[in-house]
Amino acid sequence: MHAKKPKQLKIKRKAVKIIGDTSRVITRFHVPAERYRIKKIIQRVLSMPNMEAENLLAHIMNDFSDRHEDICHIFERHLNLVQEYLPPQTVISDVQKALIGAYFTMEYSIESAALFNPSIVPHPDQRHLKKGNLRFVMSLRATGEGHISSIVFRSGILNQNNRFFFDPISDFVETPDLQLDAVYKRNPFQFKLNEMGAANEISAHILNQLPEDFTYSQLLEKIGILRAKPQFSKMLQNRTFEVMWWLANSNYEVAFHPDHRISERVIFPVSKNESRGIEDARFVQFFDNQKDVTYYATYTAYNGKTILPQLIETKDFIKFNIVTLNGKAVQNKGMALFPRKIGGRYAMLSRQDGENNHIMFSDNIHFWQKSHIIQEPEYPWEFIQIGNCGSPLETNEGWIVLTHGVGPMRKYCIGAILLDLEDPTKMIARLDEPLLAPHEKEREGYVPNVVYSCGALIHNNELVIPYAMSDINSGIATIAVSELLDGMRPLAS
Repeated sequence: MHAKKPKQLKIKRKAVKIIGDTSRVITRFHVPAERYRIKKIIQRVLSMPNMEAENLLAHIMNDFSDRHEDICHIFERHLNLVQEYLPPQTVISDVQKALIGAYFTMEYSIESAALFNPSIVPHPDQRHLKKGNLRFVMSLRATGEGHISSIVFRSGILNQNNRFFFDPISDFVETPDLQLDAVYKRNPFQFKLNEMGAANEISAHILNQLPEDFTYSQLLEKIGILRAKPQFSKMLQNRTFEVMWWLANSNYEVAFHPDHRISERVIFPVSKNESRGIEDARFVQFFDNQKDVTYYATYTAYNGKTILPQLIETKDFIKFNIVTLNGKAVQNKGMALFPRKIGGRYAMLSRQDGENNHIMFSDNIHFWQKSHIIQEPEYPWEFIQIGNCGSPLETNEGWIVLTHGVGPMRKYCIGAILLDLEDPTKMIARLDEPLLAPHEKEREGYVPNVVYSCGALIHNNELVIPYAMSDINSGIATIAVSELLDGMRPLAS
C-alpha cells in the first residue's frame, strides 16, 4: 500500500521512572454497608469507660497523627457525617467525638496499584529560573485498592538539556474539603437532565420552584419538601431525586492549602458518578487572547456502569473547579482541548465512536454539539482504534498531535499526526509507523503491551513525552521536533 519505507526515528527514553509509593495514604470516610450498624458502633464507643477511651485515643494519635497533617480535623469532618446517628440530648466529650470520628475513618493508599497516564504542562510560576529551564507540573492517574483512580501531581524543573529534576515528594497527601454549595444555572441543569434522558414532570416541578441561579442547598430543600409530601409515584420520585443529586454533585470546587507542596494534592473521587474513579486527565495550558492563562483538563468520571465527561478549571493548581461537559459530542472518552481558540472558537479533539479521531468546535467551552472525523485507522498497528494522547502542540508547521493506536493482541502504540495550523480539520502529515511502542521492559503490568500518554510539551526544540507503561508506572521519552516533522509523510491536500 505504501511502497516507501518510513524513516527510523531516534526517540530517546529517559532513565527516570515514575513509580507509585504505597506509603502515600489519604483518609476516607468509612461506614458499613448496613447503615443500621452506625448507631451500634457509636453506642459501643459511648459505653466505654473514660480512662479506656482516653487510652485508646492516645494510641490512635500515636499511630496515625504523624501520617496526616491534621488528623483531628479529619475525625471532626467524619463525625459530622454521622451526626444524625448520635443519640439526642446526649452530652458527648471531646474524646468520644474524636473516637467516633476515628471509627468512621480509613486510610487509602492512592498509588498502591499503579501510577500512570501522565500529562505535563508548564508550571504557573516560572520565576527565579536559569535561562533555558522550565518549571513543570505533571499530573498522573493514581490507582489503589479496588482500582479506584484519582489525580495526583508532581512538579520539578526541566533544564536546558531536558534533564528532569523532580521536586521532593511530600510524606503527606491532602484531600481538600469539598465545596458543593456552588451556584447552578437552571436552564443548563435542565438541558443536561434532558441529555441524560432523566428529565420528567418531577424534575420540572422542582426546577420550576428554583430561581435561575440556585444553590445546592436550595435544590436539596425543594427535594426534601417533595419527599416529605409526595405528589408523584414514590419510586419515580426517588429515582429522579437520585439523578438530580448525582448531577449536582458532579459540579463542585476543591481548594488546597497554598503553602503545601503540589505533590500533597490529590483530586480523589467525591461524587457518586466518580465512585469508581477519575480517569485520564488531559491537562492543557490555555491562552485566551495571549494574555489570560487558564489550565483546563478533561477527564472521565466513572461509576462502574456509566461514564460522565468532566472539565477541570484552575489558575494555580490550588483551587480547582469541576464541571460537567454538555452536548451530544461529549458522550465518550478521550477529549483534548486545543491550547487556544481557533477562528474565535474553542476546539477539541475527541473519539465519539470509540474508533476514529474526531474534532469539534464550540463558542462555549462547556457545550459541544457536533464533531466530525479527521482520522481513521489506516495501518495494522491501529486497526482496532485510534485516539489522541493529549492536547495538540503548536509549531510553525502545524499542530502536532500524539495519537494512540490499538493493534493485534490489544497492543497500544503512540503515533503522531500534523494538523493544519489555521484549519485543524485537515491532517497534513502523519507517521506511518509508531513513534513509541512497548518494548520488553515496558510490556508487563496491569494491562500488558500498552504505552499511553495524556499530554506532552515542547521545550528547547524537543518534544517531551511522559508516558505510561502497561498501566502500572510511567516513563519519559524525548525526540527533536525537527526530526519528528521530517519523519512524517506529507498528505495530499
